[in-house]
Amino acid sequence: MIRVTRGGIDRPWIGRLSYSGYARRHARSSQQNPVRPVISDHRILLTGGAGFIGSALAARLVDRNKVVVFDSGHRDSLRDSPIAGHSNLAVIKGDVLDASAVRSAMRGCDLVVHLAAIAGVDTVLQMPVTTMQVNIIGTYNVLEAARESEHEINRLVDFSTSEVFGSYAYKVREADLTSLGAVGEARWTYAVSKLATEHMAHNYHRQFGLPAVSIRPFNIYGPGQVGEGAIHRFIVQALRGEDLTIHNDGSQIRAWCYVDDMINGILCCLTRPEAVGHAFNIGNPRSVVTIYNLARDIVRLTGSRSVLRHVHWDNADVELRIPNIEKARQLLGYEPAVDLDEGLAKTIEWYRSRVVV
Repeated sequence: MIRVTRGGIDRPWIGRLSYSGYARRHARSSQQNPVRPVISDHRILLTGGAGFIGSALAARLVDRNKVVVFDSGHRDSLRDSPIAGHSNLAVIKGDVLDASAVRSAMRGCDLVVHLAAIAGVDTVLQMPVTTMQVNIIGTYNVLEAARESEHEINRLVDFSTSEVFGSYAYKVREADLTSLGAVGEARWTYAVSKLATEHMAHNYHRQFGLPAVSIRPFNIYGPGQVGEGAIHRFIVQALRGEDLTIHNDGSQIRAWCYVDDMINGILCCLTRPEAVGHAFNIGNPRSVVTIYNLARDIVRLTGSRSVLRHVHWDNADVELRIPNIEKARQLLGYEPAVDLDEGLAKTIEWYRSRVVV
């Protein structure tokens, strides 16, 4: 059963009325009363489900569904999660490069969210070949397993990246031109591999009828983040009283999206028929700040005495990244609800209870 809740009240599926029309009529109140889809009675595969976003998604789903997490364990947010050991949660250690293991993990599932990837700028710079192998071949294995599945796959959500827009992305729409970046610049290896997976997902829908959707997340942060995100790194440094290290002058501009809003976006993609065959920007264009001012805000909100230290960084960088989310608003009813100060306060509180100073 799939239903949508608004303001805590269950509303039945809206019959023949398209959700895009419903969303337009309720757009004025959506920020204060955001759509929170609820999914029940499904068996759902999350590849890379032990990561930051995957574990948050699993937490939202696991009380009402059987959730299968297929993950290499490289970055494990589930280990200390409240849902670890939940009776509806199955964790399978495996690699998406192993096609047989992917098929086995998908057995009996009807919804798939493919999050498994090599990500993080530092990791990509160190392992560009592995990045392309895992992201491209791994996605192919997932799509093939879904196409050949004996159990009907009702929806497959593939994770792309906002990096497909290149160094300068101001209010970019899904239909805008993507940028492949210079050949030989390792930073863009990740973007190229993810753009390839988008094409694969859309072509599996076009050629084989697989109900695939692509998501382009824009700078997700929040409690439980693992990896190389700036907010994660700045908060840990501030709580420990260490210098906050900023690449170059810190004038790079980002729009930050709190993880709960990201999860709502994923669930909208899983539940809305209008989503199939599309790519969606999921982010928060209101929460815009330079990296330098982000670091200053985190020092202020943590009450830290840390100082900001600029470090020279030679590698390619994204100078400007702000999404246009109008397509997600119109087709999905998606609206981010958590602005930056509120999200930072929640994230800092979570880290404060866990960071060893």
